[in-house]
Amino acid sequence: MRYSFILLGIVLLAPAGMSGAQDASTADLTSGVLKGRPYSPNADRGFPDKALFGDTHVHSALSADAGGGGTTLMPRDMYRFAQGEQVRSNTGQPVKMARPFDFYMLTEHTDGMGVITDIMRGAPNIMADEQGNKFHEEFAKGGDAAKKASIDLIAQFSQGTLSEALLYQPGSPGYDNTWRDIVQAAEEFNEPHVFTAMIAYEWTSLVAGNNLHRNVIFRDGPERALQVVPFLMAPPLGSPDPRDLWKWMQNYEDDTGGDVLAIPHNPNLSNGIMFAPNDTFNDGAPFDREYLVTRSRWEKLLEIGQTKGDSETHPLLSPTDEFANYESWDWANLDVSEAKTPEMIPFEYARSILKKGLQFQKDEGVNPFKLGFVGGSDIHTGLTTQDDNNYFGAFTWMEPSETRATTVAKGNEKLDISYKGWQYATPGPTAVWATENTRAGIFDAMERREVYATTGPRITVRFFGGNFSADDIQERDLARIGYSKGVPMGGDLSVQDGEAPSFLVYALRDPIGANLDRVQIVKGWIDADGSQQEKVYDVAWAGERTAGADGKLPPVGNTVDLSVPSWTNDIGRAELGAVWADPDFDASENAFYYARVIEIPTPRWTAYDAVRFGIEMPDEVKMITQERAYTSPIWHTPEG
Repeated sequence: MRYSFILLGIVLLAPAGMSGAQDASTADLTSGVLKGRPYSPNADRGFPDKALFGDTHVHSALSADAGGGGTTLMPRDMYRFAQGEQVRSNTGQPVKMARPFDFYMLTEHTDGMGVITDIMRGAPNIMADEQGNKFHEEFAKGGDAAKKASIDLIAQFSQGTLSEALLYQPGSPGYDNTWRDIVQAAEEFNEPHVFTAMIAYEWTSLVAGNNLHRNVIFRDGPERALQVVPFLMAPPLGSPDPRDLWKWMQNYEDDTGGDVLAIPHNPNLSNGIMFAPNDTFNDGAPFDREYLVTRSRWEKLLEIGQTKGDSETHPLLSPTDEFANYESWDWANLDVSEAKTPEMIPFEYARSILKKGLQFQKDEGVNPFKLGFVGGSDIHTGLTTQDDNNYFGAFTWMEPSETRATTVAKGNEKLDISYKGWQYATPGPTAVWATENTRAGIFDAMERREVYATTGPRITVRFFGGNFSADDIQERDLARIGYSKGVPMGGDLSVQDGEAPSFLVYALRDPIGANLDRVQIVKGWIDADGSQQEKVYDVAWAGERTAGADGKLPPVGNTVDLSVPSWTNDIGRAELGAVWADPDFDASENAFYYARVIEIPTPRWTAYDAVRFGIEMPDEVKMITQERAYTSPIWHTPEG
């Protein structure tokens, strides 16, 4: 009937000379055969059909830990770079992306917003403060002195010992003017349907150096965003407790009619408290139901990877997963003031966190950790460079040089812990399945969790759960089939009569990247005994490989030539897909499923440094990588 009404509209609006009767008769001839669908597969699409790539987490010189360390690029420089323009880096090197982003989110730290500008110029109020005066002098020296001062500033803030004079608060001219300019810059570069500049900020909560940061994303423009100022950590106007951030978010929506969401990141630097099983702000008491419901309302996504490590899983948690040890950061908290212990690890990685969410769902009827996956860079140079052959580092001291890979980045002599530049990873983008490239289109995709993360390449991935037949994968219009017979990534399965669900997954390599090794589906569940379980299934792979007695596929091979460095696409495949049914499904068990797509081996950024600078890297330095993509999960919750 809907199709008939559309045709009727065309007939009534037909210009003179057009035969409406002939159009209607033609439609009658095809309607029975096509069963209500238009002949054109691209017409009347009611589902998201645009895979858009962008960065949801990046800093300019306006963030104190960036500007103090030598970053000079400002928000407008960053937007031009993100749109594909060539710019000069903070160390004067020309740099350009291989292709522009579709969207970009500048997430400056909210505490002390605007203070770094005054520190650098030596404003009278800064020079009158002992800490401020010292930071001004050290930052002015540049180089190693500025790097050390930047690390010290982070440590002082992390431990709550930073001078109040440096904790600019809303209401001060420096703070308010900076926020207003950040919002205005986003508005200047926002071009709907071409390039979307979202308004955002980073809430920088730290508890004794343990990371609790969230990026707060607005669906709205300046007409709403400028009715408020960002929420802080430092009192009197801020708090380190996420509950207070959620209250700010609720007040924002109530007062302005707008929409916001929060994205936690780097649980691997929280020493177990970001997704702790109990209330660390209430002496470890159990979470009450209000907390569980509120958290599930505001936090629907997790930044699963960035330049400071990957947070999918860890070898201690997934010992049978041969791809678990990927860019792991597992030695300490954010400011390296406390060493990591094995007991902290289960509360820091996405797969384990998702399983703990299932346990909450089973026990309390609410899942506070029902999280989709996004990527992010957390780059503090103003330059989101995600390709290994074009990596300009996480901080200005890490911009291309002969020594950056082997330079100590941060350490704690008392704990005998340190890490070096080579341990930073090239970050990956967030991909969203959207109906349009606008603030609303991107935000809405994020809210429904129809998003995924990659570690750098722009791999295209579709993932659906429902009731599919083996023949469905032979179709080329997989999205239509996926939406008509199931739910997309981020959704909830509907299972009838306890029948095992099937999943439709399809991946296409980055057009300028490497072939694909395999596609896997990762399942987590709570079994009948109440134990948390997981299993990784290979569902599609390149070549004629067969699984061994241990159920594992042999490696795809390795074409990397480190002397160039380069690789060839003689192995792997450009696209992989499958329909897979869960052979171990139990309708009474809470479960989640997500797809993981693995590329063939390629040179890591350190390999490009070795060749371009003519240096030999120490044996400890990783030179080869296997990039990947992680889709948001699909959940199954038992009825009743």
